Amino acid sequence: MTWLYCPTCQNKTRNKIRLDTELKNFPLYCPKCKRENLICLKKLKLTVMKEPDAKTQSQ
Repeated sequence: MTWLYCPTCQNKTRNKIRLDTELKNFPLYCPKCKRENLICLKKLKLTVMKEPDAKTQSQ
C-alpha cells in the first residue's frame, strides 16, 4: 500500500491505495492546501481531470 499525494502541493493526503486500485472521477481532498481535485487513477498513474465550467442558465 502507498499513500496518495496531492497533485497541487505534493503532500500526503488521507488516502492509501493498493497497487490494483482503480479510481474514476474521484474527488481527492488535500487537508494541507484545502483543495479538491477530480482525479482518475489506474496502475498507480494519477491523472487530474479538468472540471467543466458551470454554464449560466439563460431564459
